[in-house]
Amino acid sequence: MSCIRYAIHPSRPEAHLFEVRCTVPEPEPGGQRFSLPVWIPGSYMIREFARHIVSLRAEAAGRAVPLVKLDKHTWRAAGVPHGQALSLIYEVYAWDLSVRAAHLDRTHGFFNGSSVFLAVEGQTGAPCLIDIQPPSSGAENWRVATALPRAKGEPGAAAAYGFGLYRAADYDELIDHPVEMGAFTLDGFEACGARHDIVLSGRHDCDMARLKADLARVCQWQIALFGAPPPMARYLFLTRVVGEGYGGLEHRASTALIARRGDLPYPGMKGASEGYKTYLGLCSHEYFHSWNVKRIKPAAFMPYDLARENHTRLLWAFEGITSYYDDLALVRAGVIGVDDYLGLLAKTVTSLLKTPGRYRQGVAASSFDAWTHYYRQDENSPNAIVSYYTKGALIALMLDLRLRAGSGGGCSLDDVMRVLWRRYGLGGIGVPEEGIFDAVGEVGGGKLARWLRRTVESVGDLALEKQLKPFGVQWQAEAANPAPALGIGLASGKEARIATAYDDGPAQKAGLSAGDVLIAVDSLRVDSDKLQQLLSRRRAGERVEIHAFRRDELMRFEVELGVAPADTIKLRVDERAGRKAAELRRGWLGEHKTAKRKASA
Repeated sequence: MSCIRYAIHPSRPEAHLFEVRCTVPEPEPGGQRFSLPVWIPGSYMIREFARHIVSLRAEAAGRAVPLVKLDKHTWRAAGVPHGQALSLIYEVYAWDLSVRAAHLDRTHGFFNGSSVFLAVEGQTGAPCLIDIQPPSSGAENWRVATALPRAKGEPGAAAAYGFGLYRAADYDELIDHPVEMGAFTLDGFEACGARHDIVLSGRHDCDMARLKADLARVCQWQIALFGAPPPMARYLFLTRVVGEGYGGLEHRASTALIARRGDLPYPGMKGASEGYKTYLGLCSHEYFHSWNVKRIKPAAFMPYDLARENHTRLLWAFEGITSYYDDLALVRAGVIGVDDYLGLLAKTVTSLLKTPGRYRQGVAASSFDAWTHYYRQDENSPNAIVSYYTKGALIALMLDLRLRAGSGGGCSLDDVMRVLWRRYGLGGIGVPEEGIFDAVGEVGGGKLARWLRRTVESVGDLALEKQLKPFGVQWQAEAANPAPALGIGLASGKEARIATAYDDGPAQKAGLSAGDVLIAVDSLRVDSDKLQQLLSRRRAGERVEIHAFRRDELMRFEVELGVAPADTIKLRVDERAGRKAAELRRGWLGEHKTAKRKASA
């Protein structure tokens, strides 16, 4: 099969436009179809990338070729004489500063292939050559960062971190390597024989030595979990540094990240700040996906159908288990201490307890409905859905603890992951919908597998406190704010605008709704700060008069204040729990001598 050639040029950075050329040496004689994905693997929402194509034409032998649009993301070019190559030339608007699409200005360019490279239908298995070109001017210090292999041996092949030709074995590989171009900071480390590079684009004052050392330990621990060598010879952490923002998306040999400037470590920083732990957890999460999702993946994704939703009830395992291991890897690698880890775990538990939707939806259903529920949330979503990330992580925790406690530390979730890796990941076989339960049954027995099946299908709370006790972890539940509760979540900002009125809460019972702006309580003006100050002077059971605007209408409500829920969890080590608990906890969380020294530095 002949090679498909792509060229991408930041033609007008000031207008945020890439020009892309796709050349097909052997187009279909009766007319060649082209299509652009409607979603990107790892982010389960229809995104309609074709809406960003602002111009499109076809040509062969220097002459225009008729082109017909068949649907929202598919085109057909007319047939051309045998032996003539067909080219599509098009512009893509790139102003989406996220990890999912493309962004271009005079400071940098970034793109995922799924948002800029048209697929040649019928030839997606063909090898590809990609010419990544610099802007016409103003890019003297720009470089290219991508895990795409360089097209060594080809005329115009890219030098390391340079513009020029890259190659991909097929279209699937082509769109699985995001590209960053611009002036960026570059550094890296070796982990189990594989090169790992870190790219930071955007202004920052990061302590690269600290970041390299911490990421190296995390990567080494994860590689050891599944077994060396890692499944890629080179890995790339691509981070766009911003003032405010957060995000990550996994790829087969890299990850695209967005991080707050203040979350990066700075020279002289003692210990690990909350922001830095968040960033390390994000890096750990996406790196773990190198195994769990990119190679151990649902059968429903084998292969991806990028023209429509791909449903599976297993995202709780692929995202939830990964969300469990992301912070666990930090403590097991000795990058953070046990108290730090328990603090992060407590935040996850608290997040779940603040979600009334846990009583309406299980994580298997949440996984299946990710496309229409989780990724398309509205003001009622906290009442209606549960996160397969959050609850999935806590189910993974319970599964791990049950395996460890039931075997006296002899087996764990680590063993389940290794079974999945050997059975599915190494052979490139998709995990069937029953595959996770079969692997758990093999390691922990049929009773545990049946418990897991019931748990992911059911709604309600998890017996986490009971499960943590044998590991010497104390559980304390308290109200985040002792003031009486209205049962609302406020939108960010100064005004007291209701983002969500929680099910059966005082505000909802009184008739208040999402979008209402509270302006007075008992005839005293309030905003988001003053509301809490005023409520702190009241008691649960008291009735208050609230005035609020709904759209442009002033309304009055009488609300009976409720008791503040004890939905904020604190976890700490119980030093009196005994030797057996301490041994189980060490098997779970490790020894952490290095982390303790680091914390006291």
